[in-house]
Amino acid sequence: MKEQELQTQRYIKEMEINSKERKMERMARERKMDMQILNADTSTMSEKRQALHEIAYEPVYNANIFRRRFRMRSHVFLRIVDALSNVYPYFQQRVDAPERRGLSPLQKCTAAIRMLAYGVAAYAIDDYVCISKSTTIECLKKFVESFILVFEDEYL
Repeated sequence: MKEQELQTQRYIKEMEINSKERKMERMARERKMDMQILNADTSTMSEKRQALHEIAYEPVYNANIFRRRFRMRSHVFLRIVDALSNVYPYFQQRVDAPERRGLSPLQKCTAAIRMLAYGVAAYAIDDYVCISKSTTIECLKKFVESFILVFEDEYL
């Protein structure tokens, strides 16, 4: 019995260390992104936002953590995002009149999949993906309709 307790304690400590390491890595990435934005030759806030969108995407989660969080492998998620953004204009990133970029297809699909995977309310997605409640509900409706139309012949 003592050996199990020791293994449990080791496992908990290991998870705490891994959590701290991931947090440190995330903070380092955020600092790097902040420095790239500050160093960009931009004068207005919209140009700084645009510079942020142009920074190379580095995944936050490794493959195992991604699978646990989204309940699917990352290549499946990216295939869904790519298929929907190629077929439906709603899942394409657009630029509005003041030349600000809208929500990316990754944000929209992430919001919908998180709601489907965990059954969380729309307002809970706001903290995670930074999308309003009404937009999250709209994303979910469009995601389900589009997914059925695109993948119906192959999977459904």
